[in-house]
Amino acid sequence: MAGSSKDSFTFTVGKLDAGMAILLGERAHLIEFPSILLPAGATTGSIVNIAVHRNIAEEKRRDSDFWALQKEIYDTFGVESPKAPKLELRNVTQTSVTLEWPQVQLATAKLRSLDIYRNGVRLAAIPQPTTNTSTKLSGLELNTDYTFQLILRTTAGTYPSNLIRVRTHTMTDTSGISVCFGTVQDEEMLEEAKAALQEMRAKWSDKIQIDTTHFVCTSSAAPGSPNAGPGVEYQRALQLSLPIVQPQWILACAQNKKMMPISQFYLGTTPSTTISSNRTQSMSQVSLQRTVAKGATSPTGAGNRASMPPAPRRPAANGEADAADTSAFVNQTPSPKSPSAKAAATRVRSPDRRVPAPLSVPEEGEDVAGAEGDSKTSAAAIAARRQRNGTMDRNFRFPSPASQDAPPVPPVPALPTSPTSPGAEVQTSPTSVALEVPPPDPIEKEKKRMNSVDVEEDIGATEEISLN
Repeated sequence: MAGSSKDSFTFTVGKLDAGMAILLGERAHLIEFPSILLPAGATTGSIVNIAVHRNIAEEKRRDSDFWALQKEIYDTFGVESPKAPKLELRNVTQTSVTLEWPQVQLATAKLRSLDIYRNGVRLAAIPQPTTNTSTKLSGLELNTDYTFQLILRTTAGTYPSNLIRVRTHTMTDTSGISVCFGTVQDEEMLEEAKAALQEMRAKWSDKIQIDTTHFVCTSSAAPGSPNAGPGVEYQRALQLSLPIVQPQWILACAQNKKMMPISQFYLGTTPSTTISSNRTQSMSQVSLQRTVAKGATSPTGAGNRASMPPAPRRPAANGEADAADTSAFVNQTPSPKSPSAKAAATRVRSPDRRVPAPLSVPEEGEDVAGAEGDSKTSAAAIAARRQRNGTMDRNFRFPSPASQDAPPVPPVPALPTSPTSPGAEVQTSPTSVALEVPPPDPIEKEKKRMNSVDVEEDIGATEEISLN
């Protein structure tokens, strides 16, 4: 191994393999050295000298390049940054709000999302956020406060916009109307509509914009070409589902100083000259024509509101029951002015004829024959009782036989004491009369008894159950 100079070092090539050489120094220093930097023909055991020098000029050039790159990065990404959008209110109506803002500035950042918030809650994402600069929010409540804000999210961070507070209009505030005029054939009416819009502080234009609320025209043709097909703005109004009304709607809103319904002002309908503010009554509020019962007078013509019609009434025969004695009201006892009315008040049949009413047992001292004699009336009186509905008094008792016209009391037949002694008689008290209560007849025979006048007198006391 040869000696080395002050600026160079002597090494012996110990191993040469795969592009790397192992060099051995004077004091057993061992370094790895690229074999491509060895002189040509150097093999294992060759002695080489390696000199090391510092390049000051190259260091300065490298430092200069490094700081130039840092300044370029700072000027590109550190000076400009994304800006928060500035939200503005464009128009507000009773149920919608139109917002607008300048085009978003992202600088060198990339956009992640642009969302609209209502009352602090994310509502939706703005479509095409890099080019879209306005939005219209519908379906709001009438006369209600709202807050709106935009949130811009980028790779450089999140940038919220300013907060806007909006209150939707009432029905009497027509300043939110923004119409687009199409073809209006009557020039005078067009000028009147524009004057009405100016009076209401509303807006109009010839092109459909994002805050346009109505399309006003009298023909779907394009302006200046009445024989041509539908105009461009008319077709766009159909695509945006804008209400297409006639100019009379604007005049009606200005006349009534409030938002008017547009159903009767659509294109193709005939607008009414007078606008009524009263709503159509529902079926439950419509006054239905009612008939007045016979014998009842009503100055207003109001009739019976019962769900079932009143029972038919026929005048009594033979002059026994007068029309004034029969009440025209249901469940009201007629005034006892005639004997027929009194007889009708004493016997009232049950509404359900299939169930026999309980019989009333006469009290002590009363006679059955007297009650039967007093209840014998003509067939016309019984027919009059059938025509009347009423309620029987629970405290009713058969009257005592005080009339002289009452027939004598028939003898009471003897009752057998036992089957073996048919001749035995039953001892009765002188102060009481035994009454035999017959069992109720079957339902089939009850129908026949209702058709008989004489049998109906033996039904006894009944009680009326009101169906109303």
